[in-house]
Amino acid sequence: MKPDAKSLPLLVRGPYKGYSGHDCTVRSFVRYLVKAGARINLQDLAHWSPAKLTTDQRDSWFDQFEKPIESNIALHFCMPHQVKVLVDKANVNFTMFEASRIPEFWLRQNQQHDLVIVPTKSSKRFWCDSGFPEQRIRICPLGVDSQRFRPTVVPLNLTDKNGKAVSEYRVRVLNISEIVTRKNLLSLLRVWIQATHQDDDAILIIKLNHSPASLLKFLRDLTLMEKAIGKDRSQAASILFTDQVLTDAQMPALYTTATHYWSMSFGEGWDQPMTEAGASGLRLIAPDHTAYQSYLDSSVACLLPCREVSIDPNKIDKNIRSLFQNAQWWQADEEAAAAAIQQAIAGTDQPQADIRQRLNRQLNWTLAAQRLLEIVNDI
Repeated sequence: MKPDAKSLPLLVRGPYKGYSGHDCTVRSFVRYLVKAGARINLQDLAHWSPAKLTTDQRDSWFDQFEKPIESNIALHFCMPHQVKVLVDKANVNFTMFEASRIPEFWLRQNQQHDLVIVPTKSSKRFWCDSGFPEQRIRICPLGVDSQRFRPTVVPLNLTDKNGKAVSEYRVRVLNISEIVTRKNLLSLLRVWIQATHQDDDAILIIKLNHSPASLLKFLRDLTLMEKAIGKDRSQAASILFTDQVLTDAQMPALYTTATHYWSMSFGEGWDQPMTEAGASGLRLIAPDHTAYQSYLDSSVACLLPCREVSIDPNKIDKNIRSLFQNAQWWQADEEAAAAAIQQAIAGTDQPQADIRQRLNRQLNWTLAAQRLLEIVNDI
């Protein structure tokens, strides 16, 4: 007889000591798996990212789960090729993807695993279209903590480059991104620069996660883009770049500094900041593709039309270039994005239905943890 899912012992392998979005996802799942009664042994994937929280920034609560326990299931929160197959356990890979098909070496790796779990129908489609057997893949959406992320959180005290408080701008548009090609930040900035004027009462806040090398290249590419369009940042509404490291406890205050959240991403496995922005009461602007279609529609967000485009491997970061060979992703229409930004600044963007109610009902972390336990207990 199988054990009760709520008391299931699990070995969880995934990054949780950094400040990447994936680290945050692992921490959230562990918190709510434990609340659901699961017994956890947590192993960090230190190689996931060099960007780590300091000892003072980390939540020491997670340290108690470093002690090994007896378990028959290993739950790997990582890319398929990063799974360390443990021969004495059932190996489950919780993963996701952002382009039209997964790489061949991922397919080979996942065929060695007992089960694959993805958060959306779009990711499942990418696996199945690549030849992975449908009966060995399950969907488990992520969650959002709408008690932490809520409109009443006191905002961060941010200032622009001239010392003006961000809160003094009437329209405050936020984007949170790592500097990678997929996030399409140059398109986002091109739209902002072309669609706005320096006297607009608006500011674009871009929270960046980057390496020194990626930041230098990004700034060079931004300068070249400005020359190509014949207009630079000084002629547009204000832009604030920030790379301030924020803890889990500080993140809700970043969202409430803004009035809108905007993405021009080429593809998403989930995009946790978009759901957290929705829970925080921001108006949402997003491309109509991939994961966004799992939790957004035109009643709660401004969805931008997209067209499918082939991925140019030469424009992909070298360390992940092999993941996107012979795949497509989706380009958001820049004219539609410009219109959405201009409407936001003019105050004519239509009020949308409250997405918080939908998130509370359908995409909370309690439901996500329960669904995950049900899936792994059924192996």
